[in-house]
Amino acid sequence: MDTTDWRLVKKRTADADGAVYVSADGTRYRRTGGTALRSEAAFQQMAAGLDYPVPQVLEHGETSDGTYFVDEEALGGQSLHEKALASLDGRRELPDQVVDQLAEVSSRLLAAQAAHPVDGGPEALRRWVEQAGWTHNVFTENPDLDTPRTRAALTRATDELTGTPMVWGHLDYGLPNVLSAGVIDWQHHGVTPLGYDVALALEVIPFKGGAKGYAATTQQRERYLTVLDVAARTAGHPPVSPHLGSFLLVKSLFFLALMRPTDPARVDKHQKWQYRRHLFLKGIEQYERTGNIDTALFPTLDSFATGQNPAVRP
Repeated sequence: MDTTDWRLVKKRTADADGAVYVSADGTRYRRTGGTALRSEAAFQQMAAGLDYPVPQVLEHGETSDGTYFVDEEALGGQSLHEKALASLDGRRELPDQVVDQLAEVSSRLLAAQAAHPVDGGPEALRRWVEQAGWTHNVFTENPDLDTPRTRAALTRATDELTGTPMVWGHLDYGLPNVLSAGVIDWQHHGVTPLGYDVALALEVIPFKGGAKGYAATTQQRERYLTVLDVAARTAGHPPVSPHLGSFLLVKSLFFLALMRPTDPARVDKHQKWQYRRHLFLKGIEQYERTGNIDTALFPTLDSFATGQNPAVRP
């Protein structure tokens, strides 16, 4: 594999010893890795055939040392996350232009997903909860959260989603993985209820803690969901916004899975783990009362830390 005309962009976290390169003219990216990358490339080729807004795989293969590589078209120079950060100019409000671009790409993805439902069978929703929420990992690392109350909330979520079409989804959809021309980084792909990917793109921002970066306003979130509901109806399906609470319940598990328990002496890491636990429990409380979860009511990491003794679990 010749990388003479390629510039290293970053190491890949999804694959040990993997990396991302960009061509000298900026028109294509090369990713290297192993089995996980091979699976992702095969899925991406399938998704492109279903009109998903994904990069076209231009070349793929294996080098003499067993390293797998994938060359794909570049969808642009910046993700919407990078565009948002670059345009803040001292403010925290997400630029409307970024929200509009996100809505356009999300509508395209939703339309393609709706046009190609997957026959997941009666167990599809349960498997989605396990995969999308990394539920086994969360309950293994936080056994005190594996309670009848938690299980009842998850059962309610799947019951409320019964009848929703199952589709191939991204599972980690958000501004960092969206460019103006499409969606990248499909390594976590799996079968999801229609709307799970796109509906949460702005709702997941508060899980980062609010210490830096951007935030979406209530008006932006509502406008974005309205665009998605129109896209769903156009595709012949009910709106996706009524399922926001069920989707967020599972997504809060995903964010907790990313933050594993640590030694209390590592105050910063330990506090972030406690914070994600707090958001999960706060989400369950809201969901039990209203059937929805409003992420605008989540505390920031700083406000949580100020009122929380790091040695005490929430």
